[in-house]
Amino acid sequence: MKSIRECLNERILIIDGAMGTMIQRYKLGEKEYRGNRFKDWHTDVKGNSDLLSITQPQIIEAIHKQYLEAGADIIETNTFSSTVIAQADYEMQSLAYELNIAAAKCARNAADEFTAKNPEKPRFVAGALGPLNKTLSLSPDVNNPGYRSVNFDEVVDAYYEQVKGLVDGGVDLLLIETIFDTLNAKAAIYAIKKYYRDVKKASADGRGLEEALPIMISGTITDASGRTLSGQTLEAFYVSVMHAKPLSIGLNCALGAAEMRSHIEELSQIASCYTSAYPNAGLPNAMGEYDEQPEQTAHFIEDWAKEGFVNIVGGCCGTTPDHIKHIAEQVKKCTPRRLPVLEVVL
Repeated sequence: MKSIRECLNERILIIDGAMGTMIQRYKLGEKEYRGNRFKDWHTDVKGNSDLLSITQPQIIEAIHKQYLEAGADIIETNTFSSTVIAQADYEMQSLAYELNIAAAKCARNAADEFTAKNPEKPRFVAGALGPLNKTLSLSPDVNNPGYRSVNFDEVVDAYYEQVKGLVDGGVDLLLIETIFDTLNAKAAIYAIKKYYRDVKKASADGRGLEEALPIMISGTITDASGRTLSGQTLEAFYVSVMHAKPLSIGLNCALGAAEMRSHIEELSQIASCYTSAYPNAGLPNAMGEYDEQPEQTAHFIEDWAKEGFVNIVGGCCGTTPDHIKHIAEQVKKCTPRRLPVLEVVL
């Protein structure tokens, strides 16, 4: 089977669209979220979409298959909030590791099924590490700017457990996504590196040495200022994480494709690795819903592809398999962005 790097050198790859948008279509209630296992859980769990990987795995796998059928090369695990920190909202911290394994298996099953149908178009599973609901760079208390509700070591430990679950579940890539706080992202990078150092150390005691999985990094520019929520410019964000030697760096969420264009162009000019972009389906309307039609989103992304800005494209909030299908169709004849040739100074 071709490696993802081989595929990236041949064509623009397609990453999937929104998981949450698709889950909403099922109109699940508290009973469906709980399933049999958690029918007596002491808090409400509706809204904990990651829990569905355990209680309704057939739904999560079906959503993955819809995106694969639409043309996705990369599907993301349903693990945006599968850390002890995020799961504390539902008092389900103890499930974090299991959630990651369950979600990885749902995606793995779907990807393997489609790869078996067409080995020349391998499908890859990206283990998604979300941004957390707590930030290391900003205080949640306006009256105490120095206060933090979490510390760096706690964030590292949370991501470490998530990485272990995703790797044990069989993912191909690790995707640190929707980054609004680069310090949180650095904790995730450190957790990944620490995990593989620990695996290497353990291999001396008889365990097989695992090869480190490629890392994808995707930040979020929150508004027209061109900065992340924690205040960094795009270039500063890139410089802050390039030490991770990621397979790709890109942007997702917050903006629609029209608003994201200038930022993707800038990133394509400074990044030494592959670039990715998966915008929202436009900006939300007054009801918080997304109105941009699939052909509109695809038109914007086709423009990026023709300009040579991108290597990986897809959709975020509000996008559906129909959006992904249109995007895949529009970029299939476009040449992927070529990596810059770096000069060696002797």
